[in-house]
Amino acid sequence: MQATINDAARLSRRSFLGASGAAAGAFTFGFSFPLASPGLARTSAPEVNAWVVVKPDETVVIRIARIEMGQGSLTGLSQLVAEELECDWDKVTFELVKPGKNSARNNVWGRQSTGGSRAIRGSHEYVRKGGATARAMLVEAAAREWGVPAGECSVSKGVITHDASGRSTTYGAVAKAANAITPPDEVILKDPADWTIAGQPVKRIDTMDKLNGALVYSTDVTFPDMLVAVPKACPVHGGKLVSFDASAITNMRGVEHVLRVDDETVAVVADTFWRAKTALDALPIEWDEGENAGVSSETIAEMLREGLTAETPYIGNEAGDAKGVLAGADRVIEADYSFPYLNHAPMEVLSATIRWTPERCEMWGATQVPESALSAMAEAAGLAPEACEVNVTRIGGSFGRRLQSDYVGMATRIARQIPNRYVKMMWTREEDMVQGRFHPVTQCRLRAAVDTDGNLEALHMRISGQSIAAYAFPGAMTENGDPFVFQGLNPDGDETAIGYTIPNLLVDHAMRNPHIRPGAWRGVNLNQNAVYLESFIDEIAHETGQDPLDFRRKLMANHPKHLAVLEAAARGVGWDTPPPEGIHRGLAQIMGFGSYVAAAAEVSVSDGWVKIHRIVAATDPGHVVNPQQVEAQVAGSFVYGLSAMLYGECTVRDGRIEQENFDTYNVMRLDEMPEVEVIAIPSGGFWGGVGEPTIAVAAPAVLNAIFAATGKRVRNMPLQNFDFRANPS
Repeated sequence: MQATINDAARLSRRSFLGASGAAAGAFTFGFSFPLASPGLARTSAPEVNAWVVVKPDETVVIRIARIEMGQGSLTGLSQLVAEELECDWDKVTFELVKPGKNSARNNVWGRQSTGGSRAIRGSHEYVRKGGATARAMLVEAAAREWGVPAGECSVSKGVITHDASGRSTTYGAVAKAANAITPPDEVILKDPADWTIAGQPVKRIDTMDKLNGALVYSTDVTFPDMLVAVPKACPVHGGKLVSFDASAITNMRGVEHVLRVDDETVAVVADTFWRAKTALDALPIEWDEGENAGVSSETIAEMLREGLTAETPYIGNEAGDAKGVLAGADRVIEADYSFPYLNHAPMEVLSATIRWTPERCEMWGATQVPESALSAMAEAAGLAPEACEVNVTRIGGSFGRRLQSDYVGMATRIARQIPNRYVKMMWTREEDMVQGRFHPVTQCRLRAAVDTDGNLEALHMRISGQSIAAYAFPGAMTENGDPFVFQGLNPDGDETAIGYTIPNLLVDHAMRNPHIRPGAWRGVNLNQNAVYLESFIDEIAHETGQDPLDFRRKLMANHPKHLAVLEAAARGVGWDTPPPEGIHRGLAQIMGFGSYVAAAAEVSVSDGWVKIHRIVAATDPGHVVNPQQVEAQVAGSFVYGLSAMLYGECTVRDGRIEQENFDTYNVMRLDEMPEVEVIAIPSGGFWGGVGEPTIAVAAPAVLNAIFAATGKRVRNMPLQNFDFRANPS
């Protein structure tokens, strides 16, 4: 895999965390979100109450309560704070915030949840204000010591200088005095054009901990005399646990408990993971699989096919009279697409370590939503949230799975039955795969009316399938159903926009919810919507004898940001020049998670073997905080998106997910990865995400290139189900 980046101004994505005590005498700055309560702004206590901590040795500790799961937000958000603080980047470190402490401080750190590529775009302003306000207080402390106006002082890399007299001091020297300074009511943030730390490709600040093994993931947590619980739930979602014969395994080595966790789940608790797993495998269990035991991929597909023609009240985007124009059109182009269930399959399986007592419950583990994890733990523990705490660890991959806290409640219910002991609950890989919260299954029927000149007069997109919100976030449902279903297909003015001017447009959703539990999978519904829309736009172009880029250009005249990234990707791949012999190209664009993205792919196909040679990606996220992180996130998202296109599919038989491990749920290998080139063209004025929007354009760009190479249109993923196979050579 090779990735390069072609622009100087860039953006990082998602989140990072911080919390713990500062050394005595350190300057600890904090504010009530969003800078509303100066009463929380000063403390001399070595406790978590701050965004910026300056220690006497000049170390700068930055605390930001977003989650780091490999996407680099620890570094990106630290850059934003350090930029406004004007500190020495080489002396910056970080701490992790606990949700209980955040709640006790009136949510001084704001929201901690991390998803939807929101870590930076959702918190950039107030973290920058934190750095700027801290800088003002430190400069004021030095100015008072010298008896001069603060406006006569400047600061660079943590050194404050009185320009007229030449006197200077350091942040560490005035840190204690700064605690007595009242924070200013307003601060002026830097123009991004003047950034020197943000906007630069600085090294990630957590890399060394990964290299030397110091970094602790959830599965690394250990305590003396700790027990390990391995659970197993009914493999058919919605089924029940009838009974189990604990006597069959209680004499096995290391086994201490065999527990009913809830109506669906049993757990074996032992002194090691392997002994617990071995005993669980030997445990006789009787399940009541219920009516869902008869469900299969075929019955689910039939349910969704019915939705393609059914009446529905759920409309995501509408202009003109698409149905009327289609009914009277001389030429209608029609195609049906589908998108399968997908598993998050993070390298680190779900786990959590809990210690429950009648007075307090504490967790050590990974979550994307510390507040929700705390709430789920408190409910399962039977305690008030104030009596609970979550010690957040780093995450070995999540991709949206840990947005739901089902495993936290399960771990707590187990630990509650074993008071005063540290109990680590760990899922097996098989349990993690079978009990996932899967990317929802959908089908889509697209119908287009074109005139004799090949102009697109009307488009109707009917999506039939599952709603994540209906299952996981029912409060998000509206009169138009699940708004997340329409990601990338919304009207202009919303966070996402379709990017094309079509005089008669209808995008609607027939909600059909099988029993398989859905969840937010990296990129969420933008993934299938980009495949549906961009593949079909490509179909229309070819059916009407038009170049796919020229056809899109006509539709995008009123969408300059969409068009700019598409043009950049096309230029980068050399669209207007002939490709090497045997190489064929495809394009795709979409907007999602606040950013405009496009991709151009080059592939070759020989005897059914598909070789993806190169993908050029273009993104406009508004601002770029760290170009290295843009490059890494785009390339990483392509791994995820192309793995799904090539191999990703979870099938259902007898009501249960069939793929239980990586032997049946394949992912891309290094030698299958194309060269990736990233073009960042931040236009300013808004803040978008990076890691999720770009995943959506990888698959349709490659699928369109495969059509250009073969004349065969792939409308259902993955490729392994057809005559195409990945060729790494």
